[in-house]
Amino acid sequence: MFKRKNQSQEPADNGNGRRGLFARMKQGLAKTRGSFTEGLARLVAGKKQIDDELIEELETLLITADVGVEATTEIIEAITERVKRRDLDDPEALVQALREHLVEAVSAPADPLDWQPGADQRVVLVVGVNGVGKTTTIGKLAARYQEEGLSVMLAAGDTFRAAAVEQLQQWGGRCGCPVVAQDTGADSASVIHDAVQAAASREADVLLADTAGRLHTKTNLMEELAKVRRVVNRLDEDAPHETWLVVDATTGQNAIAQAEKFHESVPLTGLVVTKLDGTAKGGIAVSLVRRLGLPIRYIGIGEGVEDLRPFDPEAYVDALLDTGTDAGDAAP
Repeated sequence: MFKRKNQSQEPADNGNGRRGLFARMKQGLAKTRGSFTEGLARLVAGKKQIDDELIEELETLLITADVGVEATTEIIEAITERVKRRDLDDPEALVQALREHLVEAVSAPADPLDWQPGADQRVVLVVGVNGVGKTTTIGKLAARYQEEGLSVMLAAGDTFRAAAVEQLQQWGGRCGCPVVAQDTGADSASVIHDAVQAAASREADVLLADTAGRLHTKTNLMEELAKVRRVVNRLDEDAPHETWLVVDATTGQNAIAQAEKFHESVPLTGLVVTKLDGTAKGGIAVSLVRRLGLPIRYIGIGEGVEDLRPFDPEAYVDALLDTGTDAGDAAP
């Protein structure tokens, strides 16, 4: 149903530029950086060599930041092996090695989101548990994509919460995006079915489909979500082209169990991690990528539209370790 449109426009900036990103990331990750960077500074202060005590304390620091036991173990084992080979011989080199391993751990293979106006049409299904910020995330994504020159439609698939439909309609009004909605209590699959058809007929570049928040432990609700996906797939065998799980960073390691259950019900293609500015355990991003092997597409580091940022592994780690630089950057 969704056809490839004649590509007649120049590609829009996909928002992945690093201009001013480090400064904004540092501010958004201030709580995590405050505890992690200060702890790391204390570990290496006055140290002239890397010893077992330093590595053990580094391990504790990583776990405290919610990097997770599995990812932490892998990083510590890799660093320990490099120390044994004498590849690392001083604390400063240790910090650089930690940066390299964290960047690797939080990176996952993914096609770039280089969506272009007038090219392929995309259906993005957004899922997650209650209260993680799905509807707000969709609104911010709509604003971002509109600014990039993409035509956007919204589907109010959260039909159980009246405020969700109203909220999405408000975002649609602000962004100038059409919203497909039905009455509260309507079948979510029906709403999204109609939205996919409408987006195809209007040749919208992106359809962002909201869904009701649901506990990952409720089998019937997860089956309903799978039904939504099947309905979309019947209309277009390639759709949904993206299925993104929105995760609240403040839930810590509980986010791992949520993500695994959602991934079982509806194959996910990416993650959106919100509220990173509200936790001192920003290392959860590492745990999520390590366990699921899925890319983090966006992170929320504040309440503003501009604070939903495309995820940049290097900028994220530099903000955690305070190893980046703002040199030559300007605010976006």
